[in-house]
Amino acid sequence: MIKKVVVFLSFLLFLTSCNHEFDSQDESKVFRYNEKDNITSLDPAFAKNEPNIWATNQLFNGLVVFDDHLNIKPCVAKKWEIYNQNKTYEFTLRDSIYFHKNISFGKDSTRRVTAYDFEYSFSRILDPKVASSGRWVLQNVKNFKAVNDSVFKIDLHQAFPPFLGLLTMQYCTVVPKEAVEYYGAEFRSNPVGTGPFCFKLWVENTKLVFRKNPLYFERDEKGNQLPYLEAVAITFFADKQTEFMQFIQGESDVLYDLHSSYKDELLSPRGELLAKYRSKLKLDKTPYLITEYIAFFMEGKTVGNHPLIRKAINVGFDRTKMLRYLRNNIGTPATGFLPKGLSGYHKNDRNLYNPKLAIQLVEQYKKETGDQHPLVTIATNSSYTDLFEFVQREIQAIGIDIQLEILPSPILRQKKANGNLPVFRVGWIADYPDSENFLSLFYSKNFAPNGPNYSHYSHPVFDDLYEQSLSLTNKDERVRLYKKMDSIIMDEVPVVPLFYDEIVRFKHSEVKGLKTNPTNLLNLKSVYKIK
Repeated sequence: MIKKVVVFLSFLLFLTSCNHEFDSQDESKVFRYNEKDNITSLDPAFAKNEPNIWATNQLFNGLVVFDDHLNIKPCVAKKWEIYNQNKTYEFTLRDSIYFHKNISFGKDSTRRVTAYDFEYSFSRILDPKVASSGRWVLQNVKNFKAVNDSVFKIDLHQAFPPFLGLLTMQYCTVVPKEAVEYYGAEFRSNPVGTGPFCFKLWVENTKLVFRKNPLYFERDEKGNQLPYLEAVAITFFADKQTEFMQFIQGESDVLYDLHSSYKDELLSPRGELLAKYRSKLKLDKTPYLITEYIAFFMEGKTVGNHPLIRKAINVGFDRTKMLRYLRNNIGTPATGFLPKGLSGYHKNDRNLYNPKLAIQLVEQYKKETGDQHPLVTIATNSSYTDLFEFVQREIQAIGIDIQLEILPSPILRQKKANGNLPVFRVGWIADYPDSENFLSLFYSKNFAPNGPNYSHYSHPVFDDLYEQSLSLTNKDERVRLYKKMDSIIMDEVPVVPLFYDEIVRFKHSEVKGLKTNPTNLLNLKSVYKIK
């Protein structure tokens, strides 16, 4: 109890000094953004959603990291070896990485990161008492251990080529045992890591502040220490209009996730920044590893899962027109299930829209079944009502009646997981940037609710190709199998892919070094602002 009181009083004193220090900062050295969806924890063991991931990415480091082109790069580990039929990974750590200074190490003290810290951090992810949302990341790990201070070894149950990508996730970053034990449950709001920024202040639902880590190990190509910024300030305006006005008035440096209410204020119908803003703002776009799609529950016999109806819906609406008029050309019309930006993506310009074929398929269905008025109910949430009303009109024109069932998102998630919806919308975002992550949705051993195969789709040839891909280390060979699996999905149509999403980021012209990447990970270590 005494320890908790001391920590609380220290925190109050810290807030006072931190506010004064932050207010005196040159605004050109402070990066500001709004997080309308709130942040629930700064503990990487609970980095399960984008707000938490963005914040913890500024504070923590893992063994490896993705660059902006999705290449695996060294981070805390300076090199690694893979052997034992690709089931053993041995990482050699840098000897120049230190934790943020924190009272848990002693007054204004720190220490060097060792392999034993990763052993502790991984054990913590698996500890049932911690209940980390990242336990699944290590489900294929047989064991792990620190060989010595500098070498960390991981053994897998079976070879899994995307494993290094899993290790880039925030769940796998390193935390110090001293700080976790010192703060206990309050480590969520007193994080101690190795990242480019240190935690300074969090008034929940109001403001979060990080400060530059003077001990950070990375440097730019000219030898300058990163990060360039002195501070990061995050606000939590939940109202979309307030968030938009804060950005337009220059109170925040970047605007993500443009709400449909304001897209016409900034973008032309072709998705270009309007002329009146081009001197003040910059627009960044890049493919986002998300596929939005309609899924059919394949068990039982319903109108929706009849192969002729599925195929007719797949070719019966114009994806290009849908994106142009409803999303200002944000996104790419789907040509397969694998999204743009991943190996295996169909790079050709094929257009799935074929209304003549769609009508023929519907007529064939009527002739074979005697059902002259096919009716399909599609479940979605309110955020996608306009898109599905477009699909509804287009599909009705080919002879299929479409009803929309608008459900709250939690109920939609629950029902699709339990097989209680015959046809429903799904948006799948990459957990890690490998095509396997998307194709796992159709592997028969991954039936929901115990896996992501919401359609309960089963195909022996697909399963065989999927299992073969897990044993291949040659990337080109894996990509060849990925393309075959994607083609099976498009031929069988257990799902109708709608579009691949796109990251759209608006920033003020003085913001430099802020790059986009297909995983939409916010990386501020190389950002700076010009006056």
